[in-house]
Amino acid sequence: MDDFIFGTLATDELRLAQTQKRWAGVTHAHRRVPLDPRPGEAVSLTLSVGPSIPVQSAWVYWTTDGSEPGGSHGRAARGYATPLQPMQTEWQTLMWGYLRYYAGYLPGQPAGTVLRYRMSVVTLDGAELWADDGGCFGIYVDEDPLPEWARDAIVYHIFVDRFYPGAGRAWGTPPDPGGFYGGTLRGILEKLDYLTALGVNALYLSPIFASPSHHGYDVTDLFSIEPRLGTLEDFRALLDAAHAAGLRVILDFVPNHLSNQHPIFVSASSDPNSPYRDWFTFTHWPDEYATFFGVKELPQLNLLHPQARAHMLEAARYWLEFGVDGYRLDYAIGPTADFWADFRRVTRAARPDCWTFGEIVDPPDAQLAFSGGLDGSLDFLLLEALRQTFAFGRWDALRFASFLERHEAFFPEDFSRPAFLDNHDMNRFLWACGGDKRRLKLAALCQFTLSGPPLIYYGTEVGLSQERDVRQGNLGFPHEARLPMLWDDAQDAELLGFYRELIALRRASFALRRGQRRMVQVTPETLAYTRSGAGETLVTVLNLADEPRTVNLPASAALRLTTDAGCAVSPSAPGTRVTLPPLTGAILTL
Repeated sequence: MDDFIFGTLATDELRLAQTQKRWAGVTHAHRRVPLDPRPGEAVSLTLSVGPSIPVQSAWVYWTTDGSEPGGSHGRAARGYATPLQPMQTEWQTLMWGYLRYYAGYLPGQPAGTVLRYRMSVVTLDGAELWADDGGCFGIYVDEDPLPEWARDAIVYHIFVDRFYPGAGRAWGTPPDPGGFYGGTLRGILEKLDYLTALGVNALYLSPIFASPSHHGYDVTDLFSIEPRLGTLEDFRALLDAAHAAGLRVILDFVPNHLSNQHPIFVSASSDPNSPYRDWFTFTHWPDEYATFFGVKELPQLNLLHPQARAHMLEAARYWLEFGVDGYRLDYAIGPTADFWADFRRVTRAARPDCWTFGEIVDPPDAQLAFSGGLDGSLDFLLLEALRQTFAFGRWDALRFASFLERHEAFFPEDFSRPAFLDNHDMNRFLWACGGDKRRLKLAALCQFTLSGPPLIYYGTEVGLSQERDVRQGNLGFPHEARLPMLWDDAQDAELLGFYRELIALRRASFALRRGQRRMVQVTPETLAYTRSGAGETLVTVLNLADEPRTVNLPASAALRLTTDAGCAVSPSAPGTRVTLPPLTGAILTL
């Protein structure tokens, strides 16, 4: 494996195991149409049943009053029970057996309704088997489009401990990169001029809440700022200054788990009569409990518990009312599915134009299932394609072009997919491509000419890399990709200049931000595509070869930006000849 992307499906073995589990059992997996219904719109549901399960009947239990749906053998304990009808039968070779499908409808609901449902089958021997391990699904019914500002966003991802400690303060010198370097909120405030000059218009901050770690994903208080990073007043000052400079602020929010040092978990694990005990899932109290990926320091919240859910939702509401503009939701597949319906209801009420997108390292169908709960998800599939194509050279232009066509066709336009080249959990792009800046610039050129809002991991624009791989033996050390930001003379000025031009071009071009993409031509080593909108058409031309290549465009074109000054553009009846040095690209106006 030439790359590592964190997640539950990081290997072929994990993917196969999940697929077999899905086909063998009783599975809904968010198969509903539409995924995000409008007020009054009925919802079609589909259920699949594995080869070894003899079905007598199938049911959906549902509520609209906020209560949890449930019942038995077609009798609702709360709300309603609706039978599902048998549909098609499908042979599945991998399972060497037949899958049977069942389907039904839920009636349309008025705006503001949270529609919850569970699905089950009753077998011939009278047992009731619940779909998706008994998971509760949820839909928030609304007329709630993606915020307009999110469509034009250019996001800068700041790992707060590693960005800037502030004037007159030196970086810390921890014994390894897993320690504290001393970045602060005041440090970010002092560097707003740098960020506005770069041209980005949204900041995404790593967790800033109270936490014992440098990364902050183990929260000990969701309602306070980690003192190492600053104070509530510091954050207020940063928010106000960022907004005044035209920058939105997005926080990293973790609804799935807390730190084992959080007072709530300390109480739950030390006092058998604690009111917080049911906030967590103990298999053997006090030392065996559900966690995030088996990490004992990260106990998983039981978000089916009303008070636990209310606590998390209140924290999300609090910071939006404080002034933040949205959330990146860490490990969004962790919480129970119906949590996101409540999350949508609460966050949109607190701030109607907030932008919420998930960290969902699962297949596209699983990502799309968050429609109506979140505005979208980080585009991990595009990330993989960009790295395979531009960092490692594993994919040729034909394969990449085929991926793009299908990937963009799969997702609706209003499902937001922030595009990125790297993040804090994987090797930086510059490290992955062996330090070859040509590959980084070519990947960035492509990233900024696709539809998803581009996201830059701090330091990428100035040549920040790392000293060791995030994989060392059988262990992962993501902090290797979180070294302190480069400042002043340590920055790669040429690379920074390129990023500034690239960002300025996207901000100035409606076609790049919102236009329709069309493939113009593709060979194994080159590809060209247009983005068109508002009377403007730009064409992106990419050379993936280690040798110069020429691309002939069918119309006259003017050069706007290139990754290499050696790019040559000349008239060539009836169009334009573009000659590109090895591993370079260009953007032209048609």
